[in-house]
Amino acid sequence: MSFGVLALLVLAGLAGPALSTARRLLVPVAVGEIAIGVIIGRSGFRWLDTGDSTVSFLADVGFAMLMLSAGMHVPLRQPGLRSVLRRGALAAGVAIVLAVGAGLLAGLIDHGHGAIYALLLAGGSAAVVLPMLAEQGLLARADTLTVVAQVALADVVAIAALPIVLEPSRAARVAGGSVLIAVIAVGFYVATRLLRGRAWVRRLRHSSKHRTWALDLRLSLLLLFGLAWLAHKTGTSVLIAGFSVGLVVAAAGGPKRLSRQVAGVGQGFLVPLFFVVLGARLDLRALGVHPSYIALAVALFALNVAIHLCAAAVVRQPLAAGLIATAQLGVPIAVVNVGLATGRLTPGESAAIVAAALASLATTALGATVLGRRQAPLLVVPAAATAQGARPPGTLP
Repeated sequence: MSFGVLALLVLAGLAGPALSTARRLLVPVAVGEIAIGVIIGRSGFRWLDTGDSTVSFLADVGFAMLMLSAGMHVPLRQPGLRSVLRRGALAAGVAIVLAVGAGLLAGLIDHGHGAIYALLLAGGSAAVVLPMLAEQGLLARADTLTVVAQVALADVVAIAALPIVLEPSRAARVAGGSVLIAVIAVGFYVATRLLRGRAWVRRLRHSSKHRTWALDLRLSLLLLFGLAWLAHKTGTSVLIAGFSVGLVVAAAGGPKRLSRQVAGVGQGFLVPLFFVVLGARLDLRALGVHPSYIALAVALFALNVAIHLCAAAVVRQPLAAGLIATAQLGVPIAVVNVGLATGRLTPGESAAIVAAALASLATTALGATVLGRRQAPLLVVPAAATAQGARPPGTLP
């Protein structure tokens, strides 16, 4: 690792905003960053060594920051959110049930890994969906929040089921780690609620604001990295750690300056680095080894779209919402990494899984674009409450 590599990563990350400035294309920032990563990584010119331990660690930090930001954007304090969560859970359940049969069908094409394909088709990618919707200003809408709930639940279920499918011997340890992380996050939230009214806490936060100590950010990062360490030790995903901390901040009502600080640290450097490294890790050349791998990629993509469109129809969501829910990235990458390490997957089969996941990003972007053009109700504070001086939910002075 060197400053030259850091400069290359920052330069590559600029491809995301560069493509997103083309309004007619409406390309999400993450898509451009992944695409440039593919070009400079294993599938392209191989300019970036993703095996470098420092590069890999910084990418993990970027993923943790991404999930922290994603969790912070979930409007937990908005009225009407509970009904949205119920619909999202129902949509996720329908997709999971359909994915079981679809996975077995895909297993007939090659290698018979029906359980693995079912896991992939049932999952989602909150790491892609949440920043994409936030970028287009859609997170406060009822229809998109249903998708957020669906994708987040599907992501957690898929991550929890991954060791059971690929490495059954680690299942109990991963489940225990996930529960422990959730308990610590809830405990931190309770402690925050108990202490926030104390005079000494108010004085300290006031000093932090006016003397730019960024104490809120420091405490959030302390919890984030502590839970991420615990996630690594127990074999669970950093996704759960980052998203849990983000939800704690969203539920407690973090100050607006904390959102700006997280955006500066994360979106300015670490999150783009994560997406660039993710693209650089992909090896799409193995896809052309055998025609069956191409057929597998097409089948996984088509089944993914069909499953989520059906789920959207069942809960009476717009079909565009179903397209958004097709996003796949983190779980397929994790499946490929573990599958190759254990010999469960061949390089060609892994390339097919990754290719289907990348294709899903296009349908997700299309769904977000179409949904953004529809008029839909917002989950907002009643005007009367605002007029009486009430602060919008999710913010503190």
